[in-house]
Amino acid sequence: MRSRLTPIARRFRRKMTDAEFKLWKHLRNKQLGVKFRRQSTIGNYIVDFVSFESKLVIEIDGGQHARSNDDKSREKWLTSQGFKVLRFWNNDVLRNIQGVLEKIRKEM
Repeated sequence: MRSRLTPIARRFRRKMTDAEFKLWKHLRNKQLGVKFRRQSTIGNYIVDFVSFESKLVIEIDGGQHARSNDDKSREKWLTSQGFKVLRFWNNDVLRNIQGVLEKIRKEM
């Protein structure tokens, strides 16, 4: 069954941020050993990246996410569903992609 969020997720896939695009180049095609999906729906949420195999969600945050109560609620729900959530700032991805990839590998 298609989620009401599916059209929104498709739009997000076409308009990735620079940081999302840079990370996607390293996650796609099982480069880290597991399949990742981008802008995927889980429940009532759209997550930036997810590996259902590893139960790992990766979120790339800009300034609008600083201390967001919505993000805390979302992370709590995702965790209750068995997912581990990793968050990285846009600047971390853009300036230190190898460090970000190392942290992701440790959580898989």
